[in-house]
Amino acid sequence: MPAYRFEALDASGKTLSGLLEADNAKAARAQLRTQALVPLAVSQVASAGTEATGMRFKRGVFSATGLAVWTRQLAGLVGAGLPLERALTAMGDEAEDPRQRELVAHLKSEVNAGSPFARALTSAPREFDDVYRSVVAAGEQSGALGGVLDRLSDDLEERQELRGKLIGATLYPAIVSVIAIVIVLFLVTYVVPQVASVFTSSKRALPALTIAMLAISSFIRSFGWLLLVGAAAGVTSLSLMLRNEAFRERFDAAWLRVPLIGKLARGYNAARFAGTLAMLAGAGVPILKALQAAAETLGNRAMRADALDALVQVREGAPLAAALGGKKRFPAILAMFARQGEQTGQLPKMLDRAARQLGNEVQRRALQMATILEPLLIVAMGAVVLLIVLAVLLPIIQLNTWVR
Repeated sequence: MPAYRFEALDASGKTLSGLLEADNAKAARAQLRTQALVPLAVSQVASAGTEATGMRFKRGVFSATGLAVWTRQLAGLVGAGLPLERALTAMGDEAEDPRQRELVAHLKSEVNAGSPFARALTSAPREFDDVYRSVVAAGEQSGALGGVLDRLSDDLEERQELRGKLIGATLYPAIVSVIAIVIVLFLVTYVVPQVASVFTSSKRALPALTIAMLAISSFIRSFGWLLLVGAAAGVTSLSLMLRNEAFRERFDAAWLRVPLIGKLARGYNAARFAGTLAMLAGAGVPILKALQAAAETLGNRAMRADALDALVQVREGAPLAAALGGKKRFPAILAMFARQGEQTGQLPKMLDRAARQLGNEVQRRALQMATILEPLLIVAMGAVVLLIVLAVLLPIIQLNTWVR
């Protein structure tokens, strides 16, 4: 039964809005009249398979954390034995965001019409990606949708936790760097010229450090806007070039070779790949389809190309461990755990262990890098400020010497 969005007036003239289910728009209006409401507007929530569906839910409804919480709640209801339709009804009733209620109502209407839940999720591709839908489809086919949704929510929470820790580790150095740049620019472009102008009229030779600082200040004040324009043009050009897949792959491959940052990027992508592959394989998704979906989650195009090449080798009969072992961009530990999983028949479990170990290693490296960067940035900022202060103080000291 399709869902309809309505606006109506009650007996006191107050405008009400919400969602209801009916066979058609006429029946929806009849329902409103039986509730002593005067219908103003009744429109159907777009159904799956129509062009409007993809457009209606194209904007994000869930945040990354919100999707994990929503999946966990749905898993709890389905796992407790509640039918999917009733579970979705309860989720819609509890939703505070109108767009979320509308999305859940649409999903419920599709399920009531006989569509599998995984197919209903295709109406919101931005909320539920290919991996999400593949896991749900596997859960429906195996009859263990509640357990699969619970595992999926675990994966979403772990992925969000890893991402949050990486952002937290790099946030402080980034803030310190921005503040340091702003302070230095202020001192160089405003303070130094104001103070040094007092001594330039004395027609005496200024210290070399002061002359150099005045030259830097003059250059930034005269051509700073050119530097900003050049930086903006460079960023714009790079973003346009990155749209070319061949260039993006070469750029991402070079990014993996950057000291420290490259190892973090490689570990993060490998952990995400292993975790997704473990979840899909554990849910019963065929290994080839699981590899394809896991490869699509890789943000680094060079590692994605390696994963897709490994998929080709597995399709031709090669073991997964051998296919991954030949890809040097993937950490060797991933191939090692995959080999153990294939030998023991516990591939999902071993891949999950690899994902956890890789994730822990990424967190350790990020915290270690942040611990080293914080004092280095403070020392570097102090050194630059010291040079600026010396450039201002040296003429004063020199003037005192002349007076004596």
